[in-house]
Amino acid sequence: MRRLPSPVLPSLPRSSVILPAAVVGTIALALTGESSAHAAPPAPPLTALPPAPASLAQIPVMQAAAAVPATHTVEPGDTVWGIAQRYGLDVGALQAANGLAGDSIIRPGQVLSLGVAMPAPAAPAPEVAPVGYEVTAGDTVSAIAAAHGVSTDAVLAANGLTRDSIIYPGEVLQIPSAAAPGPASVDPVLAPGLDAEQSENARLIIRVGRELGVSDRGILIALGTAMQESWLRNLDWGDRDSLGLFQQRPSTGWGTPDQILDRERSTRVFYGGPADPNGSDTRGLLDIPGWENLPYADAAQAVQISAYPDRYAQWEQPATTWLAVLG
Repeated sequence: MRRLPSPVLPSLPRSSVILPAAVVGTIALALTGESSAHAAPPAPPLTALPPAPASLAQIPVMQAAAAVPATHTVEPGDTVWGIAQRYGLDVGALQAANGLAGDSIIRPGQVLSLGVAMPAPAAPAPEVAPVGYEVTAGDTVSAIAAAHGVSTDAVLAANGLTRDSIIYPGEVLQIPSAAAPGPASVDPVLAPGLDAEQSENARLIIRVGRELGVSDRGILIALGTAMQESWLRNLDWGDRDSLGLFQQRPSTGWGTPDQILDRERSTRVFYGGPADPNGSDTRGLLDIPGWENLPYADAAQAVQISAYPDRYAQWEQPATTWLAVLG
């Protein structure tokens, strides 16, 4: 809490100070014993002080406080706390305005922004009781999380599970924040080098892979393949009759145009395996014997049969970053 400034009283000439009558008389008596050379000159008439104010609010402000400058140049010996105290600022707000952490070091000559407002106290988050969900046959953690509007990691953490854990029908999972109101507006996370559309398609490829139990390597191959084939966009055109994220062709049995343009279905068809919507009509990644031991580009090529098989390799490292950010 900032202290109020000490009240400033009007200054008076020395001769205007009021002394109690008894004191004045004592001084007069003392002076009578001195020689005339040391006697005090006659005192001028005493002037009465204005009546005392009834409260501090009635004391006139003599000078307005100086405005806080926009910046402060750090001097030797300065600390963030000391600077905040000097200008009456909140330490946390000052750190936030300058991108400083609690252990950040400031150096002489560094210019700090002071144009910060005192933050309003945050309202306490409402307490929300966990919601129980009973697992049914065919459920996956990611699908349950999506249905309740929470992240897969939140459900895993609330139930002490990992991504390798198996859930069983009849098991009850706790959904910790299903009823909690979310922020008014949250921008979706974008992966490095990808825009919103590409990031959303990459997120779908990752989600489907997780639901099917595909390893991280298989998901990386799917991400790089889609980037090479369509720039991670659900294209309604391509070479000859190729369409969609993976540029699958109706003429070679990958599905009807509408089925191929269904992003989730086309992703499941790329992965293949027992849950392949095409059954055995096409061969997905999980249907390639020993695919996990193949070089990255060779595994992608085994599914796609592209005229440019070497081009998939360039996306292995970027796909690793995308999976780390979005997965």
